[in-house]
Amino acid sequence: MLYMMSYLWLIFYRNTMNYQIDKIQESEYPEVVEVWEASVRATHDFLKEEDIAYFKPLILKDYLKAVDLRGVRNDQHQIIGFLGVAEKKIEMLFLHPDARGRGIGKMLVDYALHKMHVTKVDVNEQNKQAVDFYKHVGFQTISRSELDGLGMPYPILSMEITKYSNP
Repeated sequence: MLYMMSYLWLIFYRNTMNYQIDKIQESEYPEVVEVWEASVRATHDFLKEEDIAYFKPLILKDYLKAVDLRGVRNDQHQIIGFLGVAEKKIEMLFLHPDARGRGIGKMLVDYALHKMHVTKVDVNEQNKQAVDFYKHVGFQTISRSELDGLGMPYPILSMEITKYSNP
C-alpha cells in the first residue's frame, strides 16, 4: 500500500513539476478571460449563451480585480489555469480544457490552502465535476442556496475544509 501511494505521488509530482504558480498581472486579464471562457464552455453546460456573454465583460472588468489572482503557465508561458482568492475563499478556479487531468487543479488548491490559507469555496451545484473535485480534496458542503450571488437560478453549494493534509 505504501509503495502504491508513493508511486501515485511520484506520478502526480511528475505531471505537475513543470508548472509554476505565479501572480497574474492586470495586463494578462484578456488571456485569463480566454481560459475562463474555454473552461466554462467545457464544464458549465447548464449556462446559456447569453449567461456567458453577460459574465465575460464582468470577469474582465470587475471580478478579476476583486481577487488575489494566481496562474499556472505552460512551458510557452501561456496561462493554462488560474485561481482567484478573497477573504480566505476560493472565488474562482478555472483550467483550460486541454490542461485538465494533469493535477493542475489540485496544485492550485494546494497552493490556496497552504499559501493563501483558504478554508471556503462556493460551487455551482450543477457543475458535478467541480463538486466532486472539491469533495475529493477534502471540502464538505455546509449549506446550499437555490440562487447564485446575482439571484440567478443556479444553485450554489457553500463548502468548507477544516483539516487538510497533502498526500
